[in-house]
Amino acid sequence: MMPIRRGTSLASLLPVQVRAPLDLPRDTPDRGLAALGYAPLAGHWDGLVAQDGKPRPEAALLCRALAELGVAGLQQLQSEADLSLLNQGITFTVYADDRGAEKIFPLDVIPRIVTARRWRALEAGLVQRLRALNLFLLDLYGEQRVLRDGIVPTDLVVNSPHFCRAMMGVQVPGGVFIHVSGTDLIEDEAGVPRVLEDNLRVPSGVSYVLENRIVTSRVFPDVLAAHRVHRVDHYPQLLLGALRAASARENPSIAVLTPGIYNSAYFEHSFLAAQMGVPLVEGRDLVVDDEVAYMKDTHGLKRVDVLYRRVDDAFLDPIAFRPDSVLGVPGLMNAYRSGNLALANAPGAGLVDDKAMYAYVPRVIRYYLSEEPLLEQVPTYLCRESDDLAYVLDHLEELVLKPTDGSGGYGLLVGSAASRAELAEAREAVRAAPHRFIAQPLQRLSTLPTLIGGADPHVAARHVDLRPFAVYGANDRIDVLPGGLTRVALREGSLIVNSSQGGGSKDTWVLYDSPEADHA
Repeated sequence: MMPIRRGTSLASLLPVQVRAPLDLPRDTPDRGLAALGYAPLAGHWDGLVAQDGKPRPEAALLCRALAELGVAGLQQLQSEADLSLLNQGITFTVYADDRGAEKIFPLDVIPRIVTARRWRALEAGLVQRLRALNLFLLDLYGEQRVLRDGIVPTDLVVNSPHFCRAMMGVQVPGGVFIHVSGTDLIEDEAGVPRVLEDNLRVPSGVSYVLENRIVTSRVFPDVLAAHRVHRVDHYPQLLLGALRAASARENPSIAVLTPGIYNSAYFEHSFLAAQMGVPLVEGRDLVVDDEVAYMKDTHGLKRVDVLYRRVDDAFLDPIAFRPDSVLGVPGLMNAYRSGNLALANAPGAGLVDDKAMYAYVPRVIRYYLSEEPLLEQVPTYLCRESDDLAYVLDHLEELVLKPTDGSGGYGLLVGSAASRAELAEAREAVRAAPHRFIAQPLQRLSTLPTLIGGADPHVAARHVDLRPFAVYGANDRIDVLPGGLTRVALREGSLIVNSSQGGGSKDTWVLYDSPEADHA
């Protein structure tokens, strides 16, 4: 796969004639998606259709367009979108798949719609959460008041694999630990949004948000325009602004640090570098001399002031972290600690990704902001606590078991879907190392209509979540990209939306209140 050139998009690859109709007969009875044979899943919140089968008010026009197209028309749009994604090289890597590592990231052409009112509530909650977590990390690697006051257990912090001792006492540039965040949200059976987990180490997926919009803007141009949807194509400039603000130099030199072409998110690394107009580098392209980082180019060495790093902490610097790392740069942490280099996100930010730490975030928000959390969380049992451990072992069939340091859906056990042997094995693992696991009640994830291909193409309900992305810039400003990555579990009955586990994505349309607003 070749790197993406600046300004390259999918638009040139999509035939102009592939588009959904908008001029629908207004006297046609509005049957919603029932015309496609669609029925919402009982007991679950559906983002487009109410339980009685009628479209939600904000989705009425979209549902009419989908019904007019029919399943055959949707299949045509889907085929064109799939071909475009393949031609553009929009892929991800599945390391555990022996049949071939690199795959298209599936896009379902039926979008998600989020009202302006609903988005304002989500945005406020995300800003609150990110601000509190940033203060938490500043304190944790500084004075550690939060530990002395007993808000978070000390042993949970210092024993976490993501606790970065090399960051103790380091003054992070601009007081920003978390330059980019991706927060996973779900909706329960009543449609109430809940935070499922935080992603602060190297959150990925935003490139698919941007490319998904390009695809849907071509296949649903009139419908998209009629809905007055917020734009998302300004994200690279938001990110670039935050990276510039991370350096004290007047015109900082910025680069994106990637593990290389075999990384699962390499497409995103190359895409963002191209869209920001900055170099994409690997560890072998960099050198540190006298606590200053330099990039090798055809003219010699060029100073680098800011690295948007997509390499995990452990591999950043073989002197400070894993000595066997060939992905990092020797001396990189010395350049960072000396103030000659900014890293985004700061090393150690992944401590918050620990799923045991998640349970304490509401306390963290109250402690630093003196506010009640605006977003609810999923109840969590900490197997490190004896009472919680006993409950989990007795009720594992009713719970979802997760390793505290897990990601990508790996290691997750859905008790109700597990065999007796799998449950017995899980109980043994939890008893052996209870601190490595948490458990949560099985959530009734919300659904969205999704086009299902194969021998019997149809539209059916599939479970979804939402990962909005936020950028922490200068002057304590936090911008949440309006929309985010809607991930969908394409397998019937599956609750695991991760792309590595067979999931796909949808475009997310966040609506404006004002009809005069500049929209996508």
